[in-house]
Amino acid sequence: MNLNATLFAQMIVFFVLAWFTMKFVWPPIIKAIDERTRKIAEGLDFSEKVKLKLADAEKDIKEKFKDAEVQINKKIIDSDRRALEIIESAKADAAKEAEKILNSAREEASVEFLKLKDQLRKEVAGIAVLGAERILKKEVNKQKHDDILRELEAQL
Repeated sequence: MNLNATLFAQMIVFFVLAWFTMKFVWPPIIKAIDERTRKIAEGLDFSEKVKLKLADAEKDIKEKFKDAEVQINKKIIDSDRRALEIIESAKADAAKEAEKILNSAREEASVEFLKLKDQLRKEVAGIAVLGAERILKKEVNKQKHDDILRELEAQL
């Protein structure tokens, strides 16, 4: 066999194989690569969209947390103010009640004082009458008179 004929036959087989590969094998491979490239591009686009949505969601969440914090602080301030109002109201009620109790105690003390004063007056009058009786029953003597008065003072 001749070297030129072999080389020529190999070239024909190579070109037939290349044509066959380019005609039947290469298009499905290119189609699969293009399809894979398209899916990867879509995935990257979707990923970017998700990242943007995530960033927006995070921003919304932060705003909602800020709003919630403001509302919570407002409610705390309102609660503190209401608590102070309740405390002040309770203090005022307690002061009124204390004043009532104090006035009642003063009235009771005044009544008790008047009772004791009347009782003391009656006792003093009784002692004075008793002393006068003793003085009148006995003879009038300066020394005895002074002794009776000291005795009456001691009883008072």
